[in-house]
Amino acid sequence: CKLCDKAWRLGHRVYLHCQDAEQRSELDQRLWHFKGEAFVPHDLAELHADATVALGLAEDAGQHRDLLINLGAGVPAFAGQFERVAEIVVEEPSIRQSARERFRFYREQGYALQDHRLQRL
Repeated sequence: CKLCDKAWRLGHRVYLHCQDAEQRSELDQRLWHFKGEAFVPHDLAELHADATVALGLAEDAGQHRDLLINLGAGVPAFAGQFERVAEIVVEEPSIRQSARERFRFYREQGYALQDHRLQRL
């Protein structure tokens, strides 16, 4: 939510690629209540494809080209259409392993990689 909020406030169009419907529903609720009385305006990609912040599950990100925040276990087929891709890595071993595999894929594809450490909340 913090990354999405920052990107949205900087004027980026954000596509959040979710692992499944349950994760998307949880993220949808978190974005509505992220900062007390404030929220990140968003919509489900299937309902409002041109939303500034779209939460999607499909193998197509529509017209989004700016920032992909990938919450899925693999690299989405459409990742190459984005100017920037953000991967969220947490300390859980299984998630870290799949993140390493995605990092290796991006490196092999020639992406310019940057590592940002975020504080735990």
